[in-house]
Amino acid sequence: MESFKQVSSIVTPLDKVNVDTDQIVPKQFLKLVQKSGFGKFLFFNWRYDENENKKSDFILNDPKYENSKILVTGDNFGCGSSREHAVWALLDYGFSVIIAPSFADIFLSNCFKNGILPISLDQKIVEKLLRENEVVTVDLENQLIKTSSDEISFDIDSYKKKILLEGLDDIAQTFQYEDKIVEFEKNSTVPSVL
Repeated sequence: MESFKQVSSIVTPLDKVNVDTDQIVPKQFLKLVQKSGFGKFLFFNWRYDENENKKSDFILNDPKYENSKILVTGDNFGCGSSREHAVWALLDYGFSVIIAPSFADIFLSNCFKNGILPISLDQKIVEKLLRENEVVTVDLENQLIKTSSDEISFDIDSYKKKILLEGLDDIAQTFQYEDKIVEFEKNSTVPSVL
């Protein structure tokens, strides 16, 4: 996992509430066994018609947002089933920050485990960010979102901040205690098998 310090980008405004994980990446695309390759399926049923042609009225199909790294969306984002593939699709597509009034718990946890910064903000602030047309900078170290006219602070658990800043996935976090694990194994006795 890459370390996260800050990102500057225009925001992609997805003004929808209760976006569930099946809308983020539909179930028929869960066949891949690696974490990459899911970006092309992100919001598939909203992005494409029944003939797999891009829908011109869906926000991700607007070339203006092609390289956006910040998704701003509505309340209860990531609800539904606990599929981690939804986070993989967002990350593979290019998003590294998601801003919403609230997130589903498992989705929130999966974001941190995979290097996406989820930021919960007051509804009125999110509504303002949905209308932002200029580049926005999200600074994790200082816990600030800088717009053309404002600086918005955000809260984050200190441990989750640390794992994002240092780029530590679950395995890398475990390896931080490798010396203690080795010491434990050295001092443990394994019962002999008769």
